[in-house]
Amino acid sequence: MGIIKSFKKNFTWFKKFFKKKRARIGIYGPPNAGKTTLANRIIRDWTGDAMGSVSQIPHETRRARRREGVTIDSNGSSVTLDIIDTPGLATRIDFHDFMAFGMSEEESKRRAKEATEGVIEAVKWLDDLDGVILVMDATEDPYTQVNVTVIGNMEARKLPLLIAANKIDLPTSSPARIHSAFPQHPLVPISALEGQNIDMLYKEIADHFG
Repeated sequence: MGIIKSFKKNFTWFKKFFKKKRARIGIYGPPNAGKTTLANRIIRDWTGDAMGSVSQIPHETRRARRREGVTIDSNGSSVTLDIIDTPGLATRIDFHDFMAFGMSEEESKRRAKEATEGVIEAVKWLDDLDGVILVMDATEDPYTQVNVTVIGNMEARKLPLLIAANKIDLPTSSPARIHSAFPQHPLVPISALEGQNIDMLYKEIADHFG
């Protein structure tokens, strides 16, 4: 009996030791929270490449984009990620939001339709992910319908969740406000644009998803 127990214990250790540390991680969040900026930062730091263009226009990312095999090494921990940059999640997308940036009504309606389809696609992607980096704008009130709905959706799926409280380079940012709203999840205050606390984020990614 002791031999069997010993075998099971060693076999469990063996599987854990040789576990393939590769995770499919989605970068989610509301429009203009800095998801693509963060995806570009991560990919550029570890591959020298980039995910896509960044724009101030809401819902500029209207389809999920994936970059495979991005390996992050931090303090002896390593994890290889398939990074998925998703469209900004919203409960309602109004074509007038695009017209405010000087687009024609026809173009605005087309973009609104694509953005709506992109949000539906992003939610479906959750079924195929191993974890989520949720990007929030630390200058805004975290108690929004979108944030509460997204976090509830991810918790229902039991997905490991890491919050990146972005835009701490701005004077009105308050990561503490986000932490107070969602204290049940680990949080790293960052500036994806300026690179502040990015090494801290990498450590959390390697520890959390590795």
